[in-house]
Parts: sequence; C-alpha cells; structure tokens
Amino acid sequence: MRCPWPLASILAKIIAVTPPVAPFDRSAVHFDDRGLVTAVIEHAQTGEVLMVGWMNEESLARTVDAGVVWFWSRSRARLWQKGESSGHVLAVRKIFLDCDGDTLLVKAQPAGPTCHTGSRSCFGTPGGGMLDALEATVAQRAALPPGAHSYVRRLFDEGPEKIAAKLREEATELGAELASGAPGRVVSEAADLLFHLMVALGSRGVPVADVLGELDRRFGTSGLDEKAARTKK
Repeated sequence: MRCPWPLASILAKIIAVTPPVAPFDRSAVHFDDRGLVTAVIEHAQTGEVLMVGWMNEESLARTVDAGVVWFWSRSRARLWQKGESSGHVLAVRKIFLDCDGDTLLVKAQPAGPTCHTGSRSCFGTPGGGMLDALEATVAQRAALPPGAHSYVRRLFDEGPEKIAAKLREEATELGAELASGAPGRVVSEAADLLFHLMVALGSRGVPVADVLGELDRRFGTSGLDEKAARTKK
C-alpha cells in the first residue's frame, strides 16, 4: 500500500527542522534530450550520499512544492515519490544546481533507511563521516562486558558523574590552550573534548544526529536572537 502524497507531506513536516525548501530557480535547470536531469541525494546533516535518481520537470516541481523528493522512474515510465510504499520519505532542505546546470544536489533529511535493502544509503556506506564512525565505535565499546580492556567501557563503568567530570576537565584544558597555547595543542585538546562529548552523549543515549539537527534548526538565526528566544520560554 502506498503512502499517499498528503500523508508523505505530513511526515516530512514532522521530521523537518527548517523550512522544507530554500528558494530555488527551476528555470536554470538544463534537462537532457529525454527531459531528465540527474539528482544526487545527500543527507542534510552528515553529507553522506544516500542515492542517485532522475527528475523531469514535473517531479522537480513536486519536489520543490511538496518539500519531499519525487523522481521520474525510467523503467516504469512514471512519477514516483521516494518512500511512497515504505514511508521513508526524504524531506528536502536545499537544492543546488551544478555549474553546467545539468545535475542537482538535493540535501534531504531521511525518515528511515533510503535503500530498498534496508541500508541507510544505496551505496552501502557505513556512515556519513568521522562523527558517525566515532559514535559507532563508542557504542561498540560500551557494549563490551564490564571490566573489559577499553577506555570507553571503563568510563561507562565509572558512571555518569565520572563522565561529566572528565568532560569538564577536557573543556578546561581546551580553554587554557585557546588562551595562550600553540595551534597544535588547541587541535589536540579540541579533539579530546569532542571525543569525550561523544562518550557523554552515548552514555545518555543521545544520537549525534539529534545534536546536528538542533544546529541545523538554528542555522541562519542570529545567536543573539536565538538566546533571546530561549530566555522568553
């Protein structure tokens, strides 16, 4: 049973953290002699390439207007919305056109696995970058039995207060290096802080994607305005 278009739009709005689609000039797109243009779909937060498809004028129009990705199926010769059967829609954040005008880059937020195999990407990639890899490593170490030979597992064994104390310690060390340290020391201490932040998030079961989503929500808003809005709540 297909997920009807209005329902897909609702799903997209549920997972959206920014307006669906930034302004985009469709008239600049150069469709090929079949009336198609290549569309590369990229995870809006991690930058991971999720899939590649084809759009014609109508599917591009629906993508922009509905805020969810639509394609033209060459094999079935019809329009199809990504996630129309599974519900795993792709909520559009931004669309970019390459320098030749014949390839689209669509930044989107997936509502589930993108590939029909159940993989997050049609390319079978393990993740969207270093933060995803680090998050996965922390989860693997945390799953080890108590007392295992692992720094992460030891921090988990010592409990949330120890993890929080270590995070404060690393933040203090970074602050000291930022004040007067050499660039190499700043980089080293920043890496230490980021690593321990990932451990802390893992200990609370908070996905790094949620943090990136919050940054995405704030992007383009003045820090002063954002702070003022929080104060009023």
